Amino acid sequence: MFVKNKMYLASKSPRRNELLRGMGFDFEVMPTNVKEAYPADLSPAEVAEYLSALKLSTIDFQQFPKGSLFIACDTIVVVGDEILGKPKDADDAYRMLRLLSGREHEVISGLTVMTEAKKLTRHRTTKVKFRELSDEEIHYYIENYKPFDKAGAYGVQEWIGYVGIEYIDGSYYNVMGLPTQLLWQMLSEV
Repeated sequence: MFVKNKMYLASKSPRRNELLRGMGFDFEVMPTNVKEAYPADLSPAEVAEYLSALKLSTIDFQQFPKGSLFIACDTIVVVGDEILGKPKDADDAYRMLRLLSGREHEVISGLTVMTEAKKLTRHRTTKVKFRELSDEEIHYYIENYKPFDKAGAYGVQEWIGYVGIEYIDGSYYNVMGLPTQLLWQMLSEV
């Protein structure tokens, strides 16, 4: 199954771009400008799904070729009862990484695939465990990798992933920001 429709990725994420290209797709990047806010009564999985669908909520199909296909994804990190989005600054990144240190957390990606005729929204959850991180390691990572565009203030494919992650239970690519197997499955349904 290879998509013959004109494909658009609603994301500025270089990792999502890389993963979608790695899947063999030709597409255009279509950044969205929606305010990523969500209702307070949603579960973490519902938050991820809500935010991914929100990114495609302003699509005007008349502005795109007939049969166009749109993909949006939003990834959150959940530790305990707290949802971690992207850090505001270095202090916030430190707070998040200190919170994740020595603990298991969940990475949840909401994925929306949409054509003019059909819209699917699902999610994928992956468990990740960091070993206990020292303050020196956390500061080194923040200073050298500036993880301000990443949910939970870390990139699994960066230094901190190499030295800090004890195990991953589920999709590695989900932790990178795009659940590729789920996307493949959903593309066969639209």
